[in-house]
Order: sequence, then structure tokens, then C-alpha cells
Amino acid sequence: MACSAPAILSSNPSAFSCKSKMPLASIFPSKPFSQTLTIAKSFNGLRKPFQSRVSRPFSTRSSSSRRNFVVNASSELPLVGNLAPDFEAEAVFDQEFIKVKLSDYIGKKYVILFFYPLDFTFVCPTEITAFSDRYADFEKLNTEILGVSIDSVFSHLAWVQTDRKSGGLGDLKYPLISDVTKSISKSYGVLIPDQGVALRGLFIIDKEGIIQHSTINNLAIGRSVDETMRTLQALQYVQENPDEVCPAGWKPGEKSMKPDPKLSKEYFAAI
Repeated sequence: MACSAPAILSSNPSAFSCKSKMPLASIFPSKPFSQTLTIAKSFNGLRKPFQSRVSRPFSTRSSSSRRNFVVNASSELPLVGNLAPDFEAEAVFDQEFIKVKLSDYIGKKYVILFFYPLDFTFVCPTEITAFSDRYADFEKLNTEILGVSIDSVFSHLAWVQTDRKSGGLGDLKYPLISDVTKSISKSYGVLIPDQGVALRGLFIIDKEGIIQHSTINNLAIGRSVDETMRTLQALQYVQENPDEVCPAGWKPGEKSMKPDPKLSKEYFAAI
């Protein structure tokens, strides 16, 4: 893949560019970036259940067999319906270092912003590559995808340069953002402070910069690209048809509903 980064607002990912990109040749003059990363055996961020600060976490199992999944994320108020917190950060795209600023998309594109815990882990690459493989479908809906973790751009780069069959990502069609300060994860309420990683949060942001949808999974549970696509399509439909709403499981071409006590009966009579 060419190492010429495209314009960040272009609907064509191959036209991605950024003024502040850093040429990698100046960083790695003689040897390619290492494609491996050793995770210490003592690391337990994704292997052990979290210990709750709550003295009596809810469980239907006996205490001897209970597996505790309670975490303490930094969420405060619901973000859905509010302006998405803006950020500017370094990212890796097309094996180049670039700058990504969320507000650059306002008025131009929808954004799928998703967080994942760590590079070189297990569930994460299955999600990241799944979104990349469906990038063209999101592009047709005028939507950009942005992945975020607390890893450095150097770690992102090494993971991209690692083959998928070896647990790597290969070339991706969207940027991976570095949140080493953890400020982005915190502002979206997905940071687990005592673990220093983000939950699997996903946010759909409309062209006005408003968060219209969010899901947050615990670390062991991967997300569905199909459901993200379906939710995005439903959002775009109701924004284009403000006098209609989408019932459960709605997909393009299916019958919508009028949000009215009388007119809604037309929908219920048809199902």
C-alpha cells in the first residue's frame, strides 16, 4: 500500500492526508518497525475478572462460583443526544502518522467512533478488521470509522504491520487513534481508571456532531458490525423522514411507524 496519506474528510480512503503527518523514514532509518510486542505474563487486564469496589455486586450465582464483571468506568451523564466531545490526536493510517480532529467531520460526515482496550490482544483484532472489511459499505452511507485505544501510535503501527494470520491487523481502511493520555476515553465515559484501559464503547455521531447512539460492552464481549450498520441506517432514515420512527429490528425497505396513537395502528395492523 502506498505511504501517501489521504485527506481525512474525503469519502475516498485512499485520498486521506494530513498536514502534520510524520514521515516514518526519519524515525526508522535502517530497520522496519518491530512487528511483535511481548505482553508480560503478569498482565491481567483481559484475563481476570475485575474486582468491584461495591461490597455486594449483584449475582444470581453462589459466591463460590460467581465471576465478577463489575468495573468502575468514568461515565457521568448520558452522552446520547449531546454534542460529541471534540478531540485532536495522533493516529496511524496507511502506515503513516497523521492528526485526526473530530470536529473536522461536522457538517460533512457521520462518524462511527469505537474504543477497544489494547493492541496485540484477542477480541480486539476481530472487531477492528471486521469494520475495515465493511468500510466500503459505511463509505456509501457517508460515514467515517475511527478506532481508539490508549496505545501509542508506534504500537498501532507495529500491529498494522503484523499479518492477520499472526494476530495482527494488516492494512486498515480507517485510522487508529492513540489516546495515551486517556483523555478521549475519559470524556466518552468508557475509561476504567484502575485498569487504565477503555471498555468496548461505540458511538454513532451524526453530521451535526450529536451522539445519536452508544453501546458499551465489557472487555470479553465483541461487537456486531451488522448491528452497527443497521442502527446507522435507521438513524439516517429517521433524520430524512422526521415524521416516522423505526420499530425493533427495522432494516431498510421494511415498514416504519408513525409516532401517533392513531396512525401507528396502521403499522400494527400490518404485522
